[in-house]
Amino acid sequence: MARQPDQIAPSILSADFAKLGEEVDNVLASGAEIVHFDVMDNHYVPNLTIGPLVCDALRSHGVTADIDVHMMVKPVDRIIPDFAKAGATYITFHPEASEHIDRSLALTREHGCKSGLVFNPATSLSYLDHVMDKVDMILLMSVNPGFGGQSFIPGTMDKLRAARKMIDDSGYDIRLEIDGGVKVDNIAEIKAAGADTFVAGSGIFGFPGDSDANRYNTIVGKMLAELAKV
Repeated sequence: MARQPDQIAPSILSADFAKLGEEVDNVLASGAEIVHFDVMDNHYVPNLTIGPLVCDALRSHGVTADIDVHMMVKPVDRIIPDFAKAGATYITFHPEASEHIDRSLALTREHGCKSGLVFNPATSLSYLDHVMDKVDMILLMSVNPGFGGQSFIPGTMDKLRAARKMIDDSGYDIRLEIDGGVKVDNIAEIKAAGADTFVAGSGIFGFPGDSDANRYNTIVGKMLAELAKV
């Protein structure tokens, strides 16, 4: 199975929520292709962020790009249908947050979304052993979940290589996403280790410049140029 094409997934957690629709429009126009949602419940992780209403609002605003919902919530099954109804494309969750992982993955697909599992830095990939046929995305956290702006954990590179091998050996059409500390200066190395989907929050929305459109064109362009080298 051929690798998926590279995609940049800006995390809107770092965007300006006072003008979120405009922010998302500008960052998508710059060449990013997936809108990444960090959903936190102040229970599974020590922070509280956004829910399905924000997803629905972006769809109503006119956003047609894929929306990638990373759920850092526990339990997960109750809120999966809400995000599906709100317009999510992908719904990913942490295996520790579900009592029945197979059921939660199946529930996501039953509601018309693509499903995925998220792995914290110290979480084993062995959870994938019996559910590769139900997974459309594997998301590896290269920071501990809960807050933006953290530094990339180097040990994630070996885990990326292991996950890439699992995907290639499986023959399934699965995206391999990385989230945490992704910057211009390490994105090529991350791709070389196996990733094809790159979440960046502060690295994109915090990039300096004279206007949002110009800032995002510059930083996303730099990221895509680095990816093209690999």
